[in-house]
Order: sequence, then structure tokens, then C-alpha cells
Amino acid sequence: MQLALSTTDALFYIHHAPTREDAPTFVFVNALTGSTDAWEAAVAPALRAQGFGTLSYNFRGQADSPFDPALELSDAVIVADLERLLAEVVPARPILVGLSIGGLYAARAVLNGAQARGLVLLNTLREVGPRIDWVNHAMARIVAHGGVSLFLDALFPLLVNGDFAAQARGNFLKDDYAPLPPEHGHMNLMRNAAHTDWALDWGALALPTLVITGLQDRVFLDRDVVDRLYATMPDARREDWAEVGHLLPQEAPERLAASLARFGAEMRS
Repeated sequence: MQLALSTTDALFYIHHAPTREDAPTFVFVNALTGSTDAWEAAVAPALRAQGFGTLSYNFRGQADSPFDPALELSDAVIVADLERLLAEVVPARPILVGLSIGGLYAARAVLNGAQARGLVLLNTLREVGPRIDWVNHAMARIVAHGGVSLFLDALFPLLVNGDFAAQARGNFLKDDYAPLPPEHGHMNLMRNAAHTDWALDWGALALPTLVITGLQDRVFLDRDVVDRLYATMPDARREDWAEVGHLLPQEAPERLAASLARFGAEMRS
């Protein structure tokens, strides 16, 4: 389905209400180059099979979510779209689940007043110092010169665990690179993401929060930063996964679905 935002803009989404009484709905917030496919391949169906509701959607600029090319897809726009989607669809007892920067968007929506029973941050906690700032700006330049294919060829083995990278290698390094024009959705998102403000007061998140960190992430992970930011959160629980990296829904979908189901059951008690 699509939620119309204007005559030119809309959000593609997939919503399934819970089939068990009092079960929450997991609302999945993508990573920057993500899509509903990341959740719908395995994680969302596994949760629905247990009676939970699910809501996945694509940002403006991602697949099937059109936008006015004159609009800059800033973090403020993305957070406002999430708030609008929640207000329009009204998922039952929502738990927001954000991957990478998607967790930041979800947290900001909560702090803006969006109603949620819980929050799940998947490889989100970070501070943007010189190293990550460099990476963020380099990603936009890589995509501008060679599209998402070049970006993934350059960074994918640093984001995921070694076994997963080895299994996936046949899908990469195809030399199918092409520059993305400035008006392309991925280019717009990447360009604006480099300027995202990560200075969030994580300690202000008073709702139950689950923090899952993949320790094989060699791009964004700084364990000392995760430890420090996590310690400020008043109602958080934590899982560190030694065998996976940044892309948890793809690398460990069964384990992720099981962790989310446990957290969802906790929200019902």
C-alpha cells in the first residue's frame, strides 16, 4: 500500500495487524540504503507466525516511495514521515525497530511524542567523530560516482561477518557501476545523511529499549561509545552478538526474530 503525502510524494508500506490478543506490532525503520525486503524476507514473517503485528515501509527516495526531486530528504523529513505513518496507520501497540541510522530516526520520533510501547536499536548507538564523519561523506561521493553497487562493493565485507561475506561474494563485484544523478532517491538520502545530527539525549528515552550490537561491524562500531551511551538509558537491556556485523536482519534473521519476540512478550506482561 501507499500512504499519500502530497500529489507527488508517498510512502510504500506493508502492514499486518496482530493475530494474538494484546500482541504488539513491530514497526521496522530501514537503514539508509535499505528496503522492506530486509524485514519481509524472514524476520517479519517469523514474527507474524507467532501472532505479532508488523509494519515495514520505505523512506521517500527508497523503492516505491516517490518524492518531489526538489525536496531534500533530510533527517527531519524522514522522522516527520515516520510520525505521519504511525498517526495514519495506527499500528496496535507499536514497538519501533530501527536498523543503523533507522534507530536514530525511531528514537527521535519517540522523543517528539510518537506513541510506542518499546524501542529496539540495531547497531545504532554511535557518535560521529572524525572517522565516521569521513565515512559518511565518502559514502555520498562513492554513490555519486558509481551508484549503490560501488558503495556495497567497497564496504560490504567490512559491515558483515566473514562467513556471510564469503557466501554473498558471488552477488557482488560485477563492475555494473554507474553514477547516480543528484535527483535520484539514494543520492538524495546519502547526501543529506552526511549532515545528520547524532547528538541525541539517549538518556531521555524512558520507554523499554532493547539494544543489539553486532561485534563484527568494522565500519560504525565503537564499543566504548556503545557502552557509554547505553549506560545513560534508564530502561534498557542489551545483547552483544559476537558472530554478526552490521546487517542483522540479513546475517541472523532467525536470531533477530527470536530476540524481538522475547522483547515483544515482555511488553505484553
